[in-house]
Amino acid sequence: VQLVESGGGRVQAGGSLRLSCVTSGFTFDDYTIGWFRQAPGKEREGVACSSHSAGITYYADSVKGRFSISRNYAKKAVILQMDRLKPEDTAVYYCAAGVTTAQAMGELLFHDYLGQGIQVTVSS
Repeated sequence: VQLVESGGGRVQAGGSLRLSCVTSGFTFDDYTIGWFRQAPGKEREGVACSSHSAGITYYADSVKGRFSISRNYAKKAVILQMDRLKPEDTAVYYCAAGVTTAQAMGELLFHDYLGQGIQVTVSS
């Protein structure tokens, strides 16, 4: 199983980044895929999740209206579009996959597989 993240980096506040997670080794259509993040000194939190059931998503309150998650079934990938970034969005972002609901993944961090993580830094 592989979850390969890309697209991280450094951006100024108000800017945008697009994270990609390309998956392999499991049946993409059967899994909820999402993103967690962990800032220095803080606990890991769920950011956005996309259920294997079409159209069901979870977003943390802190990112609603700014982040958008989408699935590319042909590429077995999940995209996290992050707009109007804030310094408090700075964290290592992890792609996760699990046989669970989007809400359970987002609120309780349920997952079966986790990527290596990618750094996102937002400067003020």
